[in-house]
Amino acid sequence: MSHEHDESTDEPQVLVGVSFDDVFRAQEFLTEATRMAAQGRLKLRDAVTIIKNEQGRSVVHETIDPSPGRTAFTGALWASLLGLIIGGPVGWVAGAALGAGAGALTAKVVDLGISDEWEHWFRETVQPGNAMVALLVTDLDRDALVAEAARFTGARLVYANLDDATIARIAEALGTDVPQLGEPEPGDDVSAEPRE
Repeated sequence: MSHEHDESTDEPQVLVGVSFDDVFRAQEFLTEATRMAAQGRLKLRDAVTIIKNEQGRSVVHETIDPSPGRTAFTGALWASLLGLIIGGPVGWVAGAALGAGAGALTAKVVDLGISDEWEHWFRETVQPGNAMVALLVTDLDRDALVAEAARFTGARLVYANLDDATIARIAEALGTDVPQLGEPEPGDDVSAEPRE
């Protein structure tokens, strides 16, 4: 299958998921990915951190998708200002209500980074008591990723739509076995739903 392409570079998007035994190592990995982006070793399109407690309840933090509350507030603010200019106080109230509704709806419909289906797949994959970081990147310096992975010995590569040789190098750097990625397979379209 084809990868989703980034229109600005025409580069395929790479999706990588790494699982950690503790949330602090996961946060450190995300910080290092951000540093690599600042150094031009990758372009970070989205990052999702999933933390699952011992009871199996998970919390998801995504870097770029809009939240309903924030977009509802922003929509209400701009629409109420426009309503005030056009219709006075009545326009202000009507604009606020319409803008809030439109903003909240937009946040539910728009998915700018890692798709909701992939988030769900990663959420189901992470083991209780662990944390996972999923990165959606373009313009990836694979050697830099392998070198960075060596700092996170014991973490587990859960998914990557990279070539087999790079996957093996990352797993070796992490000090773990090459993952049996199964379904979804490397090369699957990161914008599509993962296969069950």
